[in-house]
Amino acid sequence: MSERPHGGDGADALDHATATDPAGTGTAAAEDARRAPAAPRAHGAPVRFDAAEPVTVVLVRHGQTTMTVSRGYSGSSEPGPPLDETGRAQAAAAGALVHRVGRDLWGDIAYPSELVASPMVRTQETAAVIADVLGLPVRTDAAFQEADFGDWQGLTAEEIEERWPGQLEPWHTSGRLRPPGGGESIEDVGVRLRAGLDSLQTGGPRTVVVVSHAVAIRAALGVTMGADPGTWSQLRVAPASVSIIRLYEDKRDEIAVAGAPSEGWGRA
Repeated sequence: MSERPHGGDGADALDHATATDPAGTGTAAAEDARRAPAAPRAHGAPVRFDAAEPVTVVLVRHGQTTMTVSRGYSGSSEPGPPLDETGRAQAAAAGALVHRVGRDLWGDIAYPSELVASPMVRTQETAAVIADVLGLPVRTDAAFQEADFGDWQGLTAEEIEERWPGQLEPWHTSGRLRPPGGGESIEDVGVRLRAGLDSLQTGGPRTVVVVSHAVAIRAALGVTMGADPGTWSQLRVAPASVSIIRLYEDKRDEIAVAGAPSEGWGRA
């Protein structure tokens, strides 16, 4: 009988988790992951010269809403809207993808043991779907809510440009312009997201799923790589997409995934 290569590619973990958890709830997989030794660093990961273990944050954008379709600016000043039918299907696809983290995808990352969501209706609904798959409770944290768009709330780009000519593009490209009516600049969102990410490091190495929003996730990725806020809008973060960052105490953080679509990842 031939021996398997040391470390493997994650398939063994999937087979074992499926055998012990045939319903696919994620509970058995989570327990196995907590007991398993840390996997070696993946090929292509940033070079480190120590044995430090990170907090891994799996960032999931909420599923589609009516505002997503209309391309309206839907921020944190209003709790709604809820997911639409497509958004609920996208949330299920995101749950299927996140459930594979540490099993047969990204084998150097531990299976999620914590689930956090923005307080908005759309993120709470998306998180509830993912919670059912992972077998985890949802903790709400306003640090991960969407930008406050001030007087631009609920308006499309065309409507904003008509009422405040020449302000919307620099809001995206300078990163420092604040919308009228007390809104946040992109840089403001980055400061808030950095504080939220730092707060996750107090619990020690583990994998945390955070259900958030487009501008907020771009900010999380931007502060992780130390990029200028004016460049963050170049990151594509589709509805229900998944991004993964790894946070180290020395702040030499890593972006493992940026904006991976969740559709098509569920196992048959």
